[in-house]
Amino acid sequence: MPSDADIRDILTSVKTIALVGWSPKPDRPSHRVAEFLKRKGYRVIPVNPGHAGQTALGETVVATLAEAGPVDMVDIFRRSEEAGAVADEAVRLGVKVVWMQIGVVDEAAASRARNAGLKVVMNRCPAIEIPHLGL
Repeated sequence: MPSDADIRDILTSVKTIALVGWSPKPDRPSHRVAEFLKRKGYRVIPVNPGHAGQTALGETVVATLAEAGPVDMVDIFRRSEEAGAVADEAVRLGVKVVWMQIGVVDEAAASRARNAGLKVVMNRCPAIEIPHLGL
């Protein structure tokens, strides 16, 4: 479990976030979190194959994490059983941080990512942590 200091370090060092599982529906948590992160100054690249090619948050929605280009962090809004594949792709792509949203837990994927040198946050939300830490 990362400490507040670890979370602060992550949130103050990353600039570009791929948000996997972004939804165009304003009532969905992934949509609200993406907008919040954008307002906080992060570049947020929406990842959703069903909406690829559309524009959101000033970016083109992409179908895959690989299409997002170089990113510092991947924020995973997918079911826990799908998070491992995203985390493994993040490792292959050289992403620095894997962040699994509230309710997304995959200990094996987290362990693989940590062993590959990535920072991992699981079952937490940056839109909650940012105000909590006063960022």
